[in-house]
Amino acid sequence: MKYLSFLFLIFTLSMQGQFSLNGIVKNKATGKAVPFATISFNSSNKTADINGLFEIESDTPFTIIEAAQIGFSKEQFVVKNNQSQIVLSLAPSNVDEHTDIRAQQIISMAISFRDKNNPAKKLNSYQFKGYNKLLVSANPDSIKVEFDTITKRNFFGKRTQKIDSSLYKFKKIIDYRDLIQTEKASLFKYDGKHFQENILGVKMSGLKKPIYEILGFNLQSYSIYDESYTLFETKYNSPIAKDALLDYYYQVLDSVNIEGRKTFLIFFKNKKLSRAAGLEGLLFIDSQNYAVAKSIMHIGGVLDISGIHDFTFLDEQQLWWPKKTTFRIVKGSKEEDIKLLGGIMKFDRSDNISGIDRRNDPSDLTYLLSTTIYSDLEINEAVEIKRPSISMVIKESAINQPPDFWKEYRKDTLTQREINTYLAMDSLAINSNIERKLRLGRKIYNGYIPFGAVDLDLRHLLSFNNYEGFRLGLGGVTNEHLSEKLRFEGYAAYGTKDGTFKYNFGAATRIGKSSNSWFGASYTDDVKEIASTSFAIDKRNFKIYDPRPINISTFYNYKMYKMYIENRILPKTESIWQVSTTAVEPKFNYVFLNNGKSYTSYNMTTAMVSLQWNPYSDFMQTPSGKLEIGKRFPKFTFQFTQSLPEIAKNDFEFGKIDLRVEFEKKYLNGQKSSFLSEAGYAYGDTPLTHLYNNSPNNLNKDNIIQRITFAGKNAFETMYFNEFFSSQYVMFQLKHGFKKSTFAGAFSPTIVLVSRAAWGNMEKPEQHLGIDYKTLDQGYFESGVELNQMLRFFGLTAFYRYGPNQLSRFEDNIAIKLSFQINLGF
Repeated sequence: MKYLSFLFLIFTLSMQGQFSLNGIVKNKATGKAVPFATISFNSSNKTADINGLFEIESDTPFTIIEAAQIGFSKEQFVVKNNQSQIVLSLAPSNVDEHTDIRAQQIISMAISFRDKNNPAKKLNSYQFKGYNKLLVSANPDSIKVEFDTITKRNFFGKRTQKIDSSLYKFKKIIDYRDLIQTEKASLFKYDGKHFQENILGVKMSGLKKPIYEILGFNLQSYSIYDESYTLFETKYNSPIAKDALLDYYYQVLDSVNIEGRKTFLIFFKNKKLSRAAGLEGLLFIDSQNYAVAKSIMHIGGVLDISGIHDFTFLDEQQLWWPKKTTFRIVKGSKEEDIKLLGGIMKFDRSDNISGIDRRNDPSDLTYLLSTTIYSDLEINEAVEIKRPSISMVIKESAINQPPDFWKEYRKDTLTQREINTYLAMDSLAINSNIERKLRLGRKIYNGYIPFGAVDLDLRHLLSFNNYEGFRLGLGGVTNEHLSEKLRFEGYAAYGTKDGTFKYNFGAATRIGKSSNSWFGASYTDDVKEIASTSFAIDKRNFKIYDPRPINISTFYNYKMYKMYIENRILPKTESIWQVSTTAVEPKFNYVFLNNGKSYTSYNMTTAMVSLQWNPYSDFMQTPSGKLEIGKRFPKFTFQFTQSLPEIAKNDFEFGKIDLRVEFEKKYLNGQKSSFLSEAGYAYGDTPLTHLYNNSPNNLNKDNIIQRITFAGKNAFETMYFNEFFSSQYVMFQLKHGFKKSTFAGAFSPTIVLVSRAAWGNMEKPEQHLGIDYKTLDQGYFESGVELNQMLRFFGLTAFYRYGPNQLSRFEDNIAIKLSFQINLGF
């Protein structure tokens, strides 16, 4: 008994000698967590995790602990007796010199050895398998079950109350299953030049046929050795890029052993501390070969996003190889509603415009977690990639793999919770017909309503312009319910002002499934705006209301027979190849002189190729065709048209070359910058109807109020209709949109700054009679501001015209327009 008492005393003393403290590091100014802060205590250090959380232990009591982080002032905190939890608040600092010399030296070595440690540079070829699981869920323990009373006002202003049990219902669901679950099994190939993912199997809870676009989301980079690093579709300069030392601060926090090899734990942070979403994180750098043995990438702000890369060391190749990647999104500090993955995951506003805080909504507690485990690596063996321009291929059998397939690829068996997710979502999908609703949503987004075997075209229902008046019509195209290899399409319309019917009919047959190639023919009898620039490859985006044509009065009638081939055979390109013969009749006072003959109507036979090239985008090959995923800029559009004087009817010999360049950059803080440039060159004997007008959108009225109309898209708002025509031109447009503001109540516009410029020239002006116009040889300039969606869908824009073509009266250079934008939510 005496010995037992002695052992109990020793055990008690040893327990008393262990002191622990849990805590979180926060930004004193914003209240947000500060990730990766260094906690110093009793001559030891500990690094907080990505959420600012830490746990420290010591044999001696804590009296003073110190917290430090780049961009914050170092502070000390007193720990009270028996205190087990603590919040450490750090004040932001404006000090710029945060990089320590040792960290800078280590990163410099990592950069210089980057190619030697990059598997894509060091190895001739390889292939491996990957298993990915993506969940949208919430932690049941984070949900506090409560009922609340919500007060609302009805249409008559009367106050009503009801019990809100949304959190209770949400917890009941989350206790049983996840919200969304997908699984994917892939074979990755690298042939020394190209990297491709072949999806062998895919499952999405609630769907028999997966949403292919979701599989194409680039959540995080596979490699950390590229010049740029992608996190949630946004590229950042890599922390080990060639010029990384110019963009990041670095600090050595500790040394850590990974698989028996010593690594330096280095914290990095973007130098632009004012930027809302700068990349920061941790790099574990091998002390022997200066390779990355582990990395944690993090973005805070609008969303809290993290990407973790785990590696395993290959002794034979002396190489750190990817073992696992983890991607996570949780709610950050933000002001806007945010939808992810096509709207399957949503975060609502965290604040109330009226200033009244609301309690957490279920969407605030939701997170997205994607984990990929890599296995079965084969190195330096023959690898064949048939279509290297395709970055992702989904096999036809992928959506119908048997249970034995998944048993082979899953690294762990499904938990009961995950099994429940499939069962519940499959049942929910059947009861609520989710797949039918998704199909309907896609059709409406593209401007169609499915009606049996025909998709009715909403674009032809109703429009208005100064020549036709109200244009009433009906059109449609057959869908997959009739045939996947044959389609018929057409429309009919009637103008109440010109009293004329217009129509089109055509048919096409699919000649290539993987390239989505079609051969077709059609006949059209319709009208078109004169001198308008149009690219045949452009998709006709659905607009509930297109305001610019309202004030257009100069059209030409055309009767056109055409044959065409549309395909996506060329890498990262889609194109239309077309031959047509057209009878043209201008519907305004115009005479075209050519070789001593006057033409008030004429015939054209032309060959045309229209091509869209997206060299920086990634493409996915699905069982139903090729899709563009990872849409990236710049994008290039090219169109070449040449008359065929020896074929059929053709009164003139001419040609046209049209180019367009588009660039767009979106920021996680909600801002967006864009650049657009177009150029056209017409040569030979080209009538005015087929030249260029630079998309004017202003009425020739005496005062500003009379000129108020609706703003167009990429139109010159201060340029009068038919004021300028060109046979050669170039235009530029710069836009920068700020995040949606919240001034008060419903008044919350999106502010966009816009500048446009154009230059042009007219060759053979003596050929065009009956219409007065000017040229753009001295240039045209306008700038303005758009206040979009000020009140619901309506906004206001204001533009000013300046430069050589500025008008003598000040007010004539000002254009004020209404804008109309609507988001259907698909």
